[in-house]
Amino acid sequence: MAKLLIVDDELDVREFAANFFRKRKIDVLTAGSGAEALSIFDKENPHLILLDIKMDSMDGVETLKRLKEKDKNAKVVMVTGKKPEEDESFKQCKQLGALDYIHKPLELDELEKIVMGLLSKIGR
Repeated sequence: MAKLLIVDDELDVREFAANFFRKRKIDVLTAGSGAEALSIFDKENPHLILLDIKMDSMDGVETLKRLKEKDKNAKVVMVTGKKPEEDESFKQCKQLGALDYIHKPLELDELEKIVMGLLSKIGR
């Protein structure tokens, strides 16, 4: 079964996305911070990570850097409230190896297309 880690400091966003993917038979893990995400990543080795860019304490850019230090092949999709062309941190994320981005507020069609598409390529 595919394993997805959702990292967002907003509980409602995290749970909304988690429930959406659980209904699609995905094993979902959640983290409310970058530090928690790194800890879960070490223990669970998820196939794909949905990572919010804007978080308190450790933001998504720093979290992505640390994930890639642990495993350069980590598969990460960034979640942002800004358009990528308006967001300097998104450019950094692409350079660090983020696969794609999803725009907030989350649109279910986009979320499903990007995440399910990547999970099918990664292999279950």
